[in-house]
Amino acid sequence: MKIIVTGGAGFIGSAVVRHIINDTSDEVLNVDSLTYAGNLESLTSVEGSDRYHFSQTDICDTAAMAALFEEFQPDAVMHLAAESHVDRSIEGPMAFVQTNVVGTCSMLEAARGYWQKLTAEKQASFRFHHISTDEVYGDLEGTDDFFSETTPYAPSSPYSASKAGSDHLVRAWHRTFGLPVLVTNCSNNYGPFHFPEKLIPHVILNALHGKPLPVYGDGSQIRDWLYVEDHARALYTVVSTGKVGETYNIGGHNEKRNLEVVETICDLLEELRPEKVDGVQRYRDLITFVKDRPGHDARYAIDADKIQRELGWVPQESFESGIRKTVQWYLDNTAWWQRVLSGDYRLTRLG
Repeated sequence: MKIIVTGGAGFIGSAVVRHIINDTSDEVLNVDSLTYAGNLESLTSVEGSDRYHFSQTDICDTAAMAALFEEFQPDAVMHLAAESHVDRSIEGPMAFVQTNVVGTCSMLEAARGYWQKLTAEKQASFRFHHISTDEVYGDLEGTDDFFSETTPYAPSSPYSASKAGSDHLVRAWHRTFGLPVLVTNCSNNYGPFHFPEKLIPHVILNALHGKPLPVYGDGSQIRDWLYVEDHARALYTVVSTGKVGETYNIGGHNEKRNLEVVETICDLLEELRPEKVDGVQRYRDLITFVKDRPGHDARYAIDADKIQRELGWVPQESFESGIRKTVQWYLDNTAWWQRVLSGDYRLTRLG
């Protein structure tokens, strides 16, 4: 296949691009506007492939996207480009509406214009895969409930509300125009090349520098953690074998309290990097409880039975194996995250 991946310089998008180039024979056009979280240095291992192409383009520019469709002639779109940090959505919600809602509408229109001109055979095989989040469902009160593909939407933050809106647009373009779409909703991702503002890399890097490890509230919030490379494999499985019009929830089967995640990272660092900065006796001593986030969801948990039953996907990593790989990756790749923290990674941008 020839696949357009939007947001391919981001955390999950770059994992998808690396998976496609390294593990399939498909061709990729990475479309990314390179906002602050887009990092081309996450793709240095594949940028030399003749099956990899890059375009610095804003998905909100429908005309530019339509031109890329005509030039590249894709068989599928994997739409990951999105603003995704909840705290940033509280501080500046308009950017999230622009990218996640308007940008998705722009992508749908560019894809529809391209798809309508294809032959009947190519129309039937074309796929528009929209990648979303479990946060559109709100949160779960009990400890036994799980999000399923039919759980009603109840987003809590500007981020999750904007993603919910984009999900609705994708399904509407399928219902109204017949565009062959797929939707996936995933749990919290973690792994290599994760932008340091997110919980796990933030804790790792703060610990290495002897800085406080902030935990919202009492740290009792529960998340289902999905190793990003498992997610990339799941997404490729869906775009290549999923049923048109269907939604698939993707989870890691790893529910952990936020405090437990932070403590696990501290314990791994005690083992893997026992040498600490001056003044730090134990990494756990750096844990600091801070005022809770407004509208903070208590628990997310995914029922991923459908994708396993219908498409045969299961995660390969447990949380224990995945978090160890993640901590070790940050210890082994200081040049990558130091350039992110300093802002030097922006020097690799094009245009």
